[in-house]
Amino acid sequence: MVAGIHHVTLITRKVQANVDFYVGFLGMRLVKRTGGFEDATQLHLLYGDAKGSPGSLVTFLVWEDGSPGRAGVGQVGEISLGIDPMSIGFWLTRALSAGLKPEGPFEEFGEPVLRLKDPDGIIVKLVGTNALQAAAPWTNDTIPQEHAIRRIRGATLFSETPDETRELLVNHFDYRPQATNGAISRLVSEPGDIIDIRDARGFWASAPGTGTVDHVAFRAADDAELQSVRTALQAVNSWPTAMHDRKYFRSLYVREPGRILFELATDAPGMLVDEDETTLGTRLFSPDDKPERQAELEVILPQFSMPGEPRVIYRDLPFIHRFFTPQQPNGNIFVLLHGSGANETAMLPIAHKIDAHATLLGVRGRALEEGAPRWFRRNGPMSFDQADIVSEAEAFAAFIDGAVHAYGLDPERMVYIGYSNGANLLGAMLSLHPQLIRRAVLLRSMAVLTDPPAVDMSTADVLVIAGEKDLYGPYTQPLAERLQNGRAKVDLATVPAGHELDDADVPAIQRWLKQSV
Repeated sequence: MVAGIHHVTLITRKVQANVDFYVGFLGMRLVKRTGGFEDATQLHLLYGDAKGSPGSLVTFLVWEDGSPGRAGVGQVGEISLGIDPMSIGFWLTRALSAGLKPEGPFEEFGEPVLRLKDPDGIIVKLVGTNALQAAAPWTNDTIPQEHAIRRIRGATLFSETPDETRELLVNHFDYRPQATNGAISRLVSEPGDIIDIRDARGFWASAPGTGTVDHVAFRAADDAELQSVRTALQAVNSWPTAMHDRKYFRSLYVREPGRILFELATDAPGMLVDEDETTLGTRLFSPDDKPERQAELEVILPQFSMPGEPRVIYRDLPFIHRFFTPQQPNGNIFVLLHGSGANETAMLPIAHKIDAHATLLGVRGRALEEGAPRWFRRNGPMSFDQADIVSEAEAFAAFIDGAVHAYGLDPERMVYIGYSNGANLLGAMLSLHPQLIRRAVLLRSMAVLTDPPAVDMSTADVLVIAGEKDLYGPYTQPLAERLQNGRAKVDLATVPAGHELDDADVPAIQRWLKQSV
């Protein structure tokens, strides 16, 4: 068995802050960016040494603006990275200069330790040790090679069954007991990395979410070893999963007796299977390698900038939102409102098809129905909370005003595109805030205000698109008439579709945009 830690996977809610910390502050190399293998619409970032060597990899699933979790029983509570013992002073000074709040140095098991928290609150310990050397050192202009992160030192497990957890690691993952200090038992692998098992009986329960560690992965030589360990684990009723092909390694998962998730991953084929060493981490990859999926993920997945590059600095505004900035923006801005149950990314692909050079601002509705986002509450399929419509319309108008000033947007170049529930809010806003929206596209929409105010909408240019097979299609004409009665300029189009968005919407919107400019 190769043994030792292959990688540790964590969860972050703000990709830009994550990159700034792990690349900008810690000086690790971003070696891979992909869509997730379980969910391609989830960004997965991998940091490591110059070659992305097993044992150096700290990876993140990006749940952008996702709900925070809580570290506790049944989770990995801390991770540690190895540095030269003489580098503690360098990192203490660097942390203080960066405005961080380091704790320590302390001594743990005879080693100097500096404890930090990343932007999600995850504890990251820098441990001075000569037990580990970097396989492929990576440095930058601000961190000399002698002070650089070497590789993963280890992880701390919060287990309420510490004896059983230790037994599984010793019997199946080739760790051996090294020392005990109070409630912590330390195990060490042949390569020299460590697992600390904290007796967490009586600790608070863990909760999945951002700011937590998803799993720790151990190294396997090849598929035969994966299968051998899987068979051995099944014999003791640990019930590991079937083997998975993760392109850069093959793996299996198992929950140990304390419910902490472990992975066993092969060293091969490695991070260089689809990029050479000089370009590692510079391209986004789709798990299935399909060009059409690749193009979609380029728009859906959250964008970020490497340290020193221009970036969008997100502001604290009333609605969660996401920008997509094309490489060559033409000044057009599409403000996108999703349908029931979707989120701020749902409209990005179709909007990019409409205009590949437009800046896209996707916004998430704040009303929830069984946990899924909407734009306002409803009392039944065709009964809508009127007070909530008015309140959310007012909040959205304030959001747009804030976004215009915070991001320097030009209201004259903004086009609002809403689908279903999002289009319904836009239709209501044309009555409630008639001066806000100059151009709007309403897809599969209906009138939701029972007693709209009589206002002048003459500054609004609106395209209403119905679906021929949409069961809600008959409600489109009354909406168009209501807008026309308010003196809005209205174009009504029909596409051969149902209630769902369709590729036929794209040329219809493109033609209207050319006419409305």
